[in-house]
Amino acid sequence: MKELFLRFTLLILLVLLSVGCGPEITPGTSPPVDTPRPPTETEEAAVSTVEPEPKAEIEEGELAMVFKLTSTVFDEGDPIPKEFTCDGEDISPPLQWTDPPEGTVSFALIADDPDAPVGTWVHWVIYNLPTDARSLPIAFPLDADSPDGSKNGENSWGRLGYGGPCPPGGTHRYFFKLYALDQILDLEAGATKEQLLEAMESYILGETELMGTYTR
Repeated sequence: MKELFLRFTLLILLVLLSVGCGPEITPGTSPPVDTPRPPTETEEAAVSTVEPEPKAEIEEGELAMVFKLTSTVFDEGDPIPKEFTCDGEDISPPLQWTDPPEGTVSFALIADDPDAPVGTWVHWVIYNLPTDARSLPIAFPLDADSPDGSKNGENSWGRLGYGGPCPPGGTHRYFFKLYALDQILDLEAGATKEQLLEAMESYILGETELMGTYTR
């Protein structure tokens, strides 16, 4: 009986000691939580050396620099006025272009009709337009050579210079394709479309086109 009493007393003492060693908790407060330690100088230095990836920036005016061919007498996909066809004065329409690629030395132009019943019909071939040219005036001369150094090629009628839309019937599309080249071509006046394409094949820096229609 005495031995049992001693064991019970020892058990109570152990319980009281374990409670006394725990953290003191004030009534009405939450138990303490671990507070994260502040980063060391080494850790701060490692974080500061990580730089965010730079965002892609657009140079000022970059979006405006587009090699584009236009005309003041018709827009893309619109009818070509009768004045510039075989039913009118059959003169070439005015053309303008902007921002050729860097390194452009000359320009070449081909105008053709892929809807012709006999196959693509060539209406105009002109090349060696000078590097500072930005337009072709209305009624461009039909001479073999022009004072600016440009040369007229041969169209599908076997004539030099421009020949306007003249479809046998229906609506046809007419593509004016302008090429920016890094060379002056060693090509005599009167070259055909095929000869021009072969001569400039390795020198094309960029190209743009304008399409108009005509109905008869």
